[in-house]
Formats: sequence, structure tokens, C-alpha cells
Amino acid sequence: MTFRKKTCGSSEHFVDRRAFLGAAGAFLGGAYGLNAFAQPALGQQLQRDQKRVLMIFLNGGMSQYESWDPKPGTTTGGPFQSIPTSIPGYRISELMPRMAACLHRHTAVIRSQLAVSDHNDATIFGGKPKTGPVRYPSLGSMIAKELASPNSQVPHHVMFTNYPGANYFENAGFLGATWNPINITPNGSRPVMPPFMFSEPILRLAPPANTLPPGLSDADHREREALRAELGSRFGVGRERDGVLLSHGGAYGRVRGLMESARLFDIGQESASMRARYGSTPFGQQMLVARRLIEAGVPYVRVNRGWWDHHGQNFEFHQEMVPELDHVMSVLLEDLQERGLLRNTLVATFSEMGRTPSINDNNGRDHFPRMSVTLSGCGVRPGVVYGSTNNDGTNIANNPVSLQQFFATVMRAVGIDHQKENLNTDGRPVPLTDYGTQPIAEVLA
Repeated sequence: MTFRKKTCGSSEHFVDRRAFLGAAGAFLGGAYGLNAFAQPALGQQLQRDQKRVLMIFLNGGMSQYESWDPKPGTTTGGPFQSIPTSIPGYRISELMPRMAACLHRHTAVIRSQLAVSDHNDATIFGGKPKTGPVRYPSLGSMIAKELASPNSQVPHHVMFTNYPGANYFENAGFLGATWNPINITPNGSRPVMPPFMFSEPILRLAPPANTLPPGLSDADHREREALRAELGSRFGVGRERDGVLLSHGGAYGRVRGLMESARLFDIGQESASMRARYGSTPFGQQMLVARRLIEAGVPYVRVNRGWWDHHGQNFEFHQEMVPELDHVMSVLLEDLQERGLLRNTLVATFSEMGRTPSINDNNGRDHFPRMSVTLSGCGVRPGVVYGSTNNDGTNIANNPVSLQQFFATVMRAVGIDHQKENLNTDGRPVPLTDYGTQPIAEVLA
């Protein structure tokens, strides 16, 4: 039987064509990034010193009941059983046997995360508005700015997705275009025959603009950049205090660094056994590229795995998707550990929301402003299970975690002062997290 995907029909299920704008701002020129893997001393230095964050974003809202917080035997529990984990007394869904076996080594689970209740990017912006007198930056942009080395010549901020719908793009806001992500999104979709209701995206593992288009020579490209720089310089006269303008100029000036770092996005540089280890799915392949970027020193990489919005046939879809997450996440953590990278890399699983405890008439779960999240690696106390829900998962029983607390915990884990202030375009100081926010001490090492 072929199951048809059902979504809530939200208008958010579309990709913004402008999402790639400012992507070049994540790169510096030069071939330093190209040689990141070829220089053992450089690789060792990065492993010792630089902190990074790899965000696994489960867009659409993965069900906590079919993953980190199962409730078997209740009216809300669904058909799957729970299994014991390597953390005494803690059980997760039977769909995640690999993570169940290794949770004690690297991972803390938060089962009491507050969230939004619909498809929007509020979680990525910590619940802050995207419009108004302060254009707040997203989590990824803030982390990229704080962790990026001034002399780094690899990207600052990269986001992958293979889902052609709502991906909740990050934005640097008043921090400036330099800290916007490179958004690597599907290249259209393949035509399909009825009765399927949606088409298959074409996998993309690298930015489309990382090589010169046919017919444009390197000399022509350099001349065009020189003209752009000249015109930009003239326009900037008298506007030297405009930080946003200056950041856009710097962004365009880094286009050549984007092209020269193309090798970092090529999984053909990996062995056949390593590619097989991550798997042939789009999610697995993108995660392998993400690991390459993390290894090269990119401070913030986000990989989206969608679409989890299963208002119908929730259990059939989760039976397919949760084991894939279990496989890819466990392989990633093993690989980072083997390479000596996990001690300086924080891996988070996150989403915009969770799923309802109630099961609707379509055998699906709807939107729910509670979810489970995980943190693994850098700065985390492994084996911690923080917060809980009541017996049927209808409410948080103890230790609710706000979005601002989660942001503060992520930042503290990688050594960022979460109360640091940046200046808005009007000169107003704006802290990375709300004044008085405290990270979750029990989760931190």
C-alpha cells in the first residue's frame, strides 16, 4: 500500500526564493578551506580549540511519543513499544535501538521543552518577532558570529534541507548579512505520475553558486567583482556607519571563497565505506557533508530532516522516518567521537513543535506546543534525562524549558556568554538571550 502524505495545508509550506540571498557572506576568500583536510596540523588545531554546533532540525514536528518520550499502554501511546536504554530506568521508542544503546556515552535528553503550536520559525528565533524596531537574529546566526574565527576562510553558517516546503530559514537580523546562512535547498522536483500528491525533490549537497556558470571565465568574474566593488564603494560614501550596508559589501566580496571551498561539499572525497556507513538517503548524505564542514571548522551547520507533519498516517510515516534518524544520528556521533571532534562539537536535535497526545480520526497526531529535544557532545553531561511529562503525555510534569533557556544552554555548552550584548542598528544593546535567562545546569558538564 502506498501512503499519501497529509499536511495541515499551512501557507508556510513553501520555500522563499530569496533564502539564498546573502549566502556568500558566509565565506572568506582564499584556498585555506580547500586545504583543511590536507594539513594535519591545521586539523589538529581545529580539533583542540574551536567549538562548533551541528543542529539536526526535524521540521514539521516529530512526535515525541514515537521517539524520546513514549507512552505505551495508554490511550495516547500509539502502537509502538518502548525499549530500555543504556541510561538506567529510561526507555525510548522501539524505533530507536541504536540510540538506545549509546545514550549514556554522549547524550542528554530534555523531555519538557516548550515550543510553538504551528508551523513557523519562532523556535529558531527564540520566540522573538521577526519584524519591529529590533530585527532579532536566529540562533544559528548568533552562534556563527560568536564562534567564527576572525581568520577562518571556511563558511560561517550552512543549512541543508531536502524538503521543498517549510524549512524556517535563519536570518542574521541586525547582526548583518555576513552571518546569514548558505541555504542548500532542493533543486526543483522530479515529475511524478498520479495518484501521488507530491513530487520528489532533487538532492543537492552543495550551493548552486559554488562554481562559475558555463560561458563565464575567471577573468570575466574578477572584472565583474571589481566593478561591483567600485560601485559599492561610491554608494558607501557618507554611509560609513551603516553596518547593514557594510555587511552586504563584505558578503559579496566573499563569493570567490565560496567557489574555492567547493571541495568541502564533495562527499566523493570520502571513502566508499564511509559513504555506505552514513547511508544513501538524502538525509544521510547531507549529514556526511555536514560532518566534513564541521571537521573543516565551520562553526554552525544545520541539517533539516522533514517532513514530520503527519496529521494522517502518523505511525506509518514515523515507522519509516524515526529509524532513519536513529541510524544517521548514531553514526554521526560515532564518527565525530572517532575523529576527536565530539568534545568540541555540540549536536542538537530540535523542531518547531511536537505532536498531540490525542490521535485523530485520520490516525494522525496534530500540533502540540511541547516536545522532546536532545543535546550531545561538547559541554553536555551525558546520560542526563531532564524534565518529564505525565503518564499519558498530556502535560509537562516537571522542569519546563523555555526557548530562551534552551538557547542559553546551547550557548553555555560551547562557551558563549549567553548574556553578551550586541548593538542593534539604533545603538540599543540586545542580549543574546533575555536578561536573567539561566541555562539548564543539570544538563551541562
